[in-house]
Amino acid sequence: MRRILAALSLLALLAGPAIAADLASARAAGQVGERPDGLLALVDPNAPADVKALVGTINAQREAEYRSIAARNGTSVDAVRAVVFQRVLSQLPPGTFYMDASGRWVRK
Repeated sequence: MRRILAALSLLALLAGPAIAADLASARAAGQVGERPDGLLALVDPNAPADVKALVGTINAQREAEYRSIAARNGTSVDAVRAVVFQRVLSQLPPGTFYMDASGRWVRK
């Protein structure tokens, strides 16, 4: 588990500053939120196309990194996803959205 947590720091490096800023803006606007599987989703289905594209780009990067971390640590992708969600959830700013276990959007 410790190695998984250490590898998670790589996720922050995947997205450049522009993508990180765009994600922060989309979160603050209530357009995107974190899902329990460690991926992003649209909170607002009417979000602009650039926000939808951002979610797709970040999810693709995350998915590739989750698979890599799982392979390096001899664990499942689902285990990595669960660790990531808990870590991201603990670091989300107040007012941002995350999906609870029942599939409902909750504002932190």
